[in-house]
Amino acid sequence: MGKLSPWHIILSILIATYVMLSPLTTGATEEYARQTGKSCAICHIDPSGGGELSPPGRQFAESLSAQSAKPTSIIILSKGFHFLVGYLHILTAFLWFGTILYVHLVLKPAYASSGLPRGEKRVGIISMIVMGVTGVILTKFRFDSPEVLLQSRFGILLLVKIGLYLIMVSTAAFVVIVIGPRMRQKRSSGTSLVKIGDMVDDELALCDGKEGRPAFFAYNGTIYDASESHFWKQGSHMGRHQAGSDLTEILAQAPHDSELIARLPTVGRLVAGGKRVAPLHERVFYFIAYMNLIIVFLIILILALWRWW
Repeated sequence: MGKLSPWHIILSILIATYVMLSPLTTGATEEYARQTGKSCAICHIDPSGGGELSPPGRQFAESLSAQSAKPTSIIILSKGFHFLVGYLHILTAFLWFGTILYVHLVLKPAYASSGLPRGEKRVGIISMIVMGVTGVILTKFRFDSPEVLLQSRFGILLLVKIGLYLIMVSTAAFVVIVIGPRMRQKRSSGTSLVKIGDMVDDELALCDGKEGRPAFFAYNGTIYDASESHFWKQGSHMGRHQAGSDLTEILAQAPHDSELIARLPTVGRLVAGGKRVAPLHERVFYFIAYMNLIIVFLIILILALWRWW
């Protein structure tokens, strides 16, 4: 057997502790409501339920505690474990959602279009596992049975939140297993995937001379290959002009004449007004990326509805 990683140990401890402590949980808010026939706002300061109790809520909880034969130390241990799991759940959500927002708002999804970075992928996978385990534990603490979920607004919103989480997990697994390898293949293939012949602007932009890609540029409608020229190292000419674009206007002002440019091998013609059609797996990647961004905002909306609506 291989050596267990720290994350395996943490998850094992959480699951084992949950199994030991789950039978010790007290009645949930919805259970109190069924017994008293009153709304959550009667026993809780937060109208949606949960959190700090109002004076009637504390009185009712004390009456239940008096009837319980559980030792005080075990009750405190159960509450402490509940708090720890909740804290870990929120912390992981910050890490996961923060990574998604950072990639979209700062780096842009194109940052990962040539292959999923290891750091972001590792954070996402660990976050999904931890949030799933802690979410199950928190739900068990709050609800006695699945049927109770449909008997309160909090439970219905929780079901929606769980559904959104499952969508994110399933699409993330699809990206990692199916789309990720294809994007890595595109990145490692280098020049093998570069089109030779007539190009549109988007296709020409891929040939910027960096990371093993060819250095193509357009001049007067013709695309030239400067990959072998020592004047175009890393796709940059004299540190001023970058390959992968139409340099007709810029090179017209160059101190040398066009005969030097004509000596370079030609690739094809630049097709004006055309647009590159991205492969299917790349389009699916962008769709899933923006869909997950929308899901993040929907989950935050649900949290706001729980707390303030």
